[in-house]
Amino acid sequence: MYMNSSASYAGIKANVKFDFGVAPMPYAPEVVKEPQNSIIGGASLWVLNGRPKAESEGVAKFFNYLSSADVQADWHQFSGYLPITKAAYELTRKQGFYDKNPGTDVSIQEITHKTPTANSKGLRFGNFVQIRDIIEGEMEAVFAGKTDAKSALDSAVERGNKLLRSFEKANQG
Repeated sequence: MYMNSSASYAGIKANVKFDFGVAPMPYAPEVVKEPQNSIIGGASLWVLNGRPKAESEGVAKFFNYLSSADVQADWHQFSGYLPITKAAYELTRKQGFYDKNPGTDVSIQEITHKTPTANSKGLRFGNFVQIRDIIEGEMEAVFAGKTDAKSALDSAVERGNKLLRSFEKANQG
């Protein structure tokens, strides 16, 4: 088993020499009856306040272009990143992409499975990428039979908390 972001799909498909499948993240039904939505993470664009009006208008035009259904569908299909609009998802579906590439809609299903909660709307915290890597590494060790789930989760908490404290210390102001 290999766990990664949906954005890794295109690179994997282009480089592996064997058939593979895509599936939802595993969960333990004895702990929760069914999974909640997964969280979205990954690339983002930020716009800062206080810029000249012409720059802000240019950014708005650029964002309108980026969020168009055609651009988002294309980006989603070649990269594996999630489309940011329902129109882009629908266009991708109508183009037959999901039929030709089974499993590429799993990530969309995972974030739209249920009504979002405060914890599944997205996260914003320091060292997110590094902590996500820690969690994924610990989970892979469990799936490979190298450690038990409790030890892996305890390790992820300990290692993740160290990174959070480091970020917190570096960004106190």
